[in-house]
Amino acid sequence: MNKKRLRVGVIMGGQSAERDISFQTGKAVCAALTRRGYLVKPIEADTSLPWSLRSKKIDVAFLALHGRGGEDGTVQGLLEVLGIPYTGSGVRASAIAMDKASTKALLQAHGIPVPRGVVLQNEFPKRPLPAGLTWPVVVKPSSEGSTIGVSIVRSSKTWRSALRRSYQYDSKAIVENYIEGREIAMGVIDGKALPAVEIEAPGGFYDYQAKYTKSDTRYVCPAKLLKGPLNRMQVLAVQAYEVLGCEGAARVDFRLSRQGRPVILEVNTIPGMTERSLLPMAAAQAGLPYDELVERMLNSAVKHRSKLFA
Repeated sequence: MNKKRLRVGVIMGGQSAERDISFQTGKAVCAALTRRGYLVKPIEADTSLPWSLRSKKIDVAFLALHGRGGEDGTVQGLLEVLGIPYTGSGVRASAIAMDKASTKALLQAHGIPVPRGVVLQNEFPKRPLPAGLTWPVVVKPSSEGSTIGVSIVRSSKTWRSALRRSYQYDSKAIVENYIEGREIAMGVIDGKALPAVEIEAPGGFYDYQAKYTKSDTRYVCPAKLLKGPLNRMQVLAVQAYEVLGCEGAARVDFRLSRQGRPVILEVNTIPGMTERSLLPMAAAQAGLPYDELVERMLNSAVKHRSKLFA
C-alpha cells in the first residue's frame, strides 16, 4: 500500500447527541494517520457529505462518528453505494448494535447473557415497575450512546422522570434490572479479544460526565480478574462480535455481578478513540500503540472492503 497516494477521509461530527465526542475522536485519528504518512482529509458529516467524498477524491473512509446518523448504518450505506471502503462494521451490524433492544434480542437468542428487562414504547405503565423487575433498575434510550439519557432508578419516586428523560432521545426505552458489580469493557479487533478494562467511576455510575469530564474516574487495564470470569468474558465478547456480524474494531461492555457472572450491556461498533477512550487503552496494553491501532483499523477496512467492491 502506497501511503502517500492513499487519500483518507476521516468522517466526524454529525447531528447526534455525541457530536462533540465525535470531533474529539476525529481529530485524534487525523493526527495519528498524518504521523503515519497518510494524506488525511477531515470531513464533517452533514448534508454535503456525498459531495465532499467525491470532490476530495477519498479512497477510504475512517469513521469517527458516534450515535445516530453515523454509527447506525446510514453513513455505511452511503459509502457502500459510492464504493468507498470504510472502517468498522457494515450496514446490518451497525444498525443492530445501535438499537440496544435489537442487540439484546439477538444475543439472547444465541444464549449470550444480557440483563433481564423490558422495552417500553413511549408509554408510562400504570404499575410503578414492569412485572419481573425489582428496584433498582436502569432506564435508557434504545438508540443512544455515551450513557446519554440513562438513569439508575432506585424507587418509584423517580420512575416517571427517568422515563421522560429517556424518551427525550428515543421513543423506545429499555428498563433493566440494575446489576450490582463491576463495570468491564472488552475490546475486540478482527475477532480477537483485547485485555479487559475495569472502570471505577465516582459514585459507581459510569455516566457521560464520568466518561469525558471527571478526572477522578479510574481505569484498570488489564482488569484484575480471576481467570474464570476473564476467560468467560473474552469468549462472550468474541461471540457477541460474531453474532452481530461486526468487523474491524468493536467494544463489548459488561457488568460482572458480585457472584462473578458476566452479562453484556451493549456492543459498540465505533468505539471512542479519544485520549480517555477504552479501546486504545486496551490495545496499548496488548502492545499496540495508538498510531499503530489506528493504522491497523484502516488497513482492515482497505483489505476487507476492497474485495467487496472489486
